Amino acid sequence: MKSSMRGFVRASGIAIVLLALGLALAPLSSRAAAGQKPATTQQQKKKPPKKAPPTIGPLKRQVQLVDIFFSVLNKQDRFVTDLTKKNFEIFDNNIPQQIEFFHPLSNLPLRIGVLLDTSNSIHSRLKFEKNAAFDFLYRNLRPGKDLAFVMTFSAQPQLVQGYTDRMSLLRKAIFGQRAGGGTALYDAIYDASRNYLLNPPPPAHGDEVRRVLIVFSDGIDDLSNHTLDDAMYMAERAGVAIYTISTSNRWVSPDQRVAQGLPYKIHYSPGDKVLRELAQDTGGRSFYPYRVSDLARAFADIGTELRSQYSIAYTPTYRAEDGKYHTIHIEILHEHGLRIHARQGYWAVKPLPGSVGTAGN
Repeated sequence: MKSSMRGFVRASGIAIVLLALGLALAPLSSRAAAGQKPATTQQQKKKPPKKAPPTIGPLKRQVQLVDIFFSVLNKQDRFVTDLTKKNFEIFDNNIPQQIEFFHPLSNLPLRIGVLLDTSNSIHSRLKFEKNAAFDFLYRNLRPGKDLAFVMTFSAQPQLVQGYTDRMSLLRKAIFGQRAGGGTALYDAIYDASRNYLLNPPPPAHGDEVRRVLIVFSDGIDDLSNHTLDDAMYMAERAGVAIYTISTSNRWVSPDQRVAQGLPYKIHYSPGDKVLRELAQDTGGRSFYPYRVSDLARAFADIGTELRSQYSIAYTPTYRAEDGKYHTIHIEILHEHGLRIHARQGYWAVKPLPGSVGTAGN
């Protein structure tokens, strides 16, 4: 009998404890049911975040699209904009690829970076550089649609005007510069591509923009921490087309009887060759003017080209992210007398944080 009574008392005690616990937890349960988080104490430890389950088999490979902007010109150097997907064939490292996406592009919003060389080496041509930079923006920037920023570089790059479509601000930033110091051209291209053009302000409608870097320089670099390859690598990863305007007029012939009345280069300096390489490898163009007025047609052509392009995309038929440089070759089928203007390849690596998410753009 005493044994039975002790068992009853223990059972009753346990029941009371459980009832008390239930009453204490009831507010927490009601808050959880209402979608509220239970209160925590300072002594309460946070649970470690869950780890993603490991992927196996083919899921372990992350496939990246390669997206390329390009232009098509005829024998008269006029842009051809009425071609279709059937007119093109594309090769990645000489291996034919299946075109997955093809779009004629027109009037894309532009995100323009203007790089002004303000080092001692261009002191005598700084006025030319300022006038040319402003002239380019005046001819090509469309307020309400396009945005531009201005960066100078001498010993180091410096942002002097962030993204804007106000010509008054851009003009003030451009004409307020003075020359002095060494030249860090490669650092400026790397910085502009990585920090400003990789993830530019999106347009009001849609999510596609054309990224452009206009570089005014003599091509000399004597202070950069980055190399020329570093600069081109980052520009290519950000999908930037570089257009270079040489500020050096050495070995430029102003003879108006040749080259359709425009001055032309009769000898390219080492800096000129750097500017040409930057432009060619990223799908841009290089110019070697004698006067600002010599650039009027060139600037008009750049604006037309940027708004008269095609976009072509494919997924490589083999593992793309091998960390190597892949060449790209686009052929035009069933058409004669046409040529393609595009960058020459891409780095087969995963996109950087904030990039557009393709290996090629």
